[in-house]
Amino acid sequence: MSEALPDASALDRAAAVMRDVRDRCVWTQQMTHEELVPYLVEESAEVIEAVETGTSTDLREELGDLLWQVLFHAEISARAGEFDIDDVAGDLADKMIRRHPHVFAGEVARTPEEVLVHWNAAKAAEKRERRSVLDGIPAAMPALPRAQKVLGRASSVRVGPPTPGAEPVDEEQLGDALLAMVARARQHGWDAERALRRSVRALEDRVRAAEATQARSSERS
Repeated sequence: MSEALPDASALDRAAAVMRDVRDRCVWTQQMTHEELVPYLVEESAEVIEAVETGTSTDLREELGDLLWQVLFHAEISARAGEFDIDDVAGDLADKMIRRHPHVFAGEVARTPEEVLVHWNAAKAAEKRERRSVLDGIPAAMPALPRAQKVLGRASSVRVGPPTPGAEPVDEEQLGDALLAMVARARQHGWDAERALRRSVRALEDRVRAAEATQARSSERS
């Protein structure tokens, strides 16, 4: 008999489905946190694609797939006696309450900038062991968003990107030029990663259009 009780809340039911699958699916039983990382990256990318180019139905589905990854990791840790999905949810709720004192603790924040001040102060209090403004930036982030994040932190200690020189002649100079472009994007409030994705999608559209034209030409010849 399935543990995924139909009378449970939707989230509880999803967690119960995860437990059933972990119990009874041979492939799922063998998966580890490390082995799930590529799937987590893929599902995150599919959520982004749904936000930028999909429908609300697409986004709903992809968020569900991403939630499945969260449930999967939590269930692996639960079987190891470490923590479960309730611990994850509880920690999240506690953190968000701490980081929104203007919502839960009587502080005042009338602008997004003031909200960020409260957020950063709460985060600094939580992460007292950090010694560098760069601590906590994941090394595995894609290069463009990581550059944007590092530039933001670097500005707090008055360190800026390299000054772009002439046309890059080697890979190092190319990297400096790219970093300078990301810095320019930050100055304008642009998301460099999203901008590049849009340009790549436009290129893909042109490639597909050229392929269709070539296919029609072949059919006529």
